[in-house]
Amino acid sequence: MRVEGRIVQWDDAKGYGFIAPSDGGPKRFAHLSAFGLRPRRPFVGERVSFEAGSDAQGKPRALKIRSLEPKPAPAGPAPKAGSGRPARAAPAPRSGASSSSSRSSTSSAGGPSADTGGALWLVPGFALLVLLTDLAWPLPRGLWGVYMAMSLATFIVYFMDKRAARLGQWRVKEATLHGLALLCGWPGALLAQHLLRHKSAKPRFRRVFWLSVMLNILGFVVLFTPLLAPFLSGLPGPWNARGGGVSV
Repeated sequence: MRVEGRIVQWDDAKGYGFIAPSDGGPKRFAHLSAFGLRPRRPFVGERVSFEAGSDAQGKPRALKIRSLEPKPAPAGPAPKAGSGRPARAAPAPRSGASSSSSRSSTSSAGGPSADTGGALWLVPGFALLVLLTDLAWPLPRGLWGVYMAMSLATFIVYFMDKRAARLGQWRVKEATLHGLALLCGWPGALLAQHLLRHKSAKPRFRRVFWLSVMLNILGFVVLFTPLLAPFLSGLPGPWNARGGGVSV
């Protein structure tokens, strides 16, 4: 049995929203995959019909959603009858404009991001920094393992969140992703953003992510290099227990 309703919430970047049934029942979760193939994206206020269903957790959601809005008008006006002139073909776009448009559409659809791909150099660059620091001021033995384990765990969490987004399931909180990146997992997060095309095009998320990366690297430099040696030399206890940044 199909039910009519209206889209009252829609997040186009995440691909889901909520539909309020016309009979006044509770709002139902709607994922982009339930709309099937259609010429335009869903929008707030759109009248739709759907089949009532539920997800794996038993929460109500809309299935097999169909739009009840009239189809959009054709792109161009039809030629006048009897004019005797053939319709003029639209000029072909120049190759440069076409490639630029293609790159823009790929990026907006969650495709490869120039920022993400270009920033991958930071992973081997940071590994080189850790190696040089270890040669100058020996690091704790488990530090390499901490970064590798946290990066692997962060990559797995990104993968699970990407899968949940496709299936319309509950997502991982962004605060959790940022916390993993801050706690030495940012190399894995950076690889996941590039390889999985996940969380690579949302400006607000990217700003907070890069802040967590800078804080982690700054923390590494402060703790394991002589950057703060002049300021920490007079402190008692473990701060003077290391060579280099925390002097003997």
